[in-house]
Amino acid sequence: MDILHNPYRGVGLSVDALADIPFPSKDAQAPLALLTRCPRAAETPLVDALELAAECGVASIYLKDERGRMGLGSFKALGAAYVIARDAAEGKARGQTYVTASAGNHGLSVAAGAAAFGARAVIYIADTVPETFAERLRAMGADVVRSGADYEASMAAAMAAADAQSAVLLSDSSWAEYTDRPYRVMEGYLALMAEVFTQMETAPTHLFLQAGVGGLAGAAAAIARSVWGDQTRMIVVEPEAAPALIASIKAGAPVETSGPVSAMGRLDCKVPSLIALKGLARDADDFVTLSEAEGNDGAAKAETFGFATTPSGGAGLSALLASEPYRAALGLKVTSRVLCILSEGPEG
Repeated sequence: MDILHNPYRGVGLSVDALADIPFPSKDAQAPLALLTRCPRAAETPLVDALELAAECGVASIYLKDERGRMGLGSFKALGAAYVIARDAAEGKARGQTYVTASAGNHGLSVAAGAAAFGARAVIYIADTVPETFAERLRAMGADVVRSGADYEASMAAAMAAADAQSAVLLSDSSWAEYTDRPYRVMEGYLALMAEVFTQMETAPTHLFLQAGVGGLAGAAAAIARSVWGDQTRMIVVEPEAAPALIASIKAGAPVETSGPVSAMGRLDCKVPSLIALKGLARDADDFVTLSEAEGNDGAAKAETFGFATTPSGGAGLSALLASEPYRAALGLKVTSRVLCILSEGPEG
């Protein structure tokens, strides 16, 4: 495990590459208003994991359990489907084609939103994505195209296809001159934290946020910082095989990273979302990377306590479950109150 204490906390990165990039939205009311009109929407539970807290030597661990979110099995249900619902409210979704790349659950959200509002979804996936996931997408009515060896290659193919077909590119990542839709995707994730604010009586001392391109982490940190201020230490967790955010913070500017394929496949993204990076450079206290063994071991241990998930879905918890010297470096004590997000259910 590698730990970096964020030197830009409270200030952010002032570089040309981020000058025209917006900070993440903090407007949770917009997605909440649309969710009230969705028959499948329901608040997900916040679980008091007493045995896990005892295992880690902290006062409490709360798990925001997204494994049943809207029947799609992850927090991503709140993102792309919310964007398509916004389009539908403006009369723009029906008959539209939405194209995206996905390493996992974002594609399900695009497919669900398209199916709900009379649109078409085309999902590009890399060769490494399990066929079971492709089958789930097809069952929801999406067209699935395999392209490339990794997420970045499938994203390039999706971008080219959207341009050639005059379709709508609906990515959960952002880059220069592509921010409007990923900004709204991240805004959708704010509903998760809005629920947490009503479910927790006291602000946590620590919030662990797993990150791929950084959409969930950036959104959650932005709104949590606005509500909880400096009471909460926010830790961003990535695979060491895909350290896009921590490497960018070290470099003081956005960078593209490289590495082997990670078992934390949903987080295996080598390039950061610029909106997420801009927000996290300001809001996060620490950046942490997990080895493959740490990610796998953490997910296995979580299952023994009754919280079955993937190495991606439990990555924040895996960082908390690391050895004592690492916990001490993150300021964890017997009095600490910790919040983690179980972002997805187990495979299959």
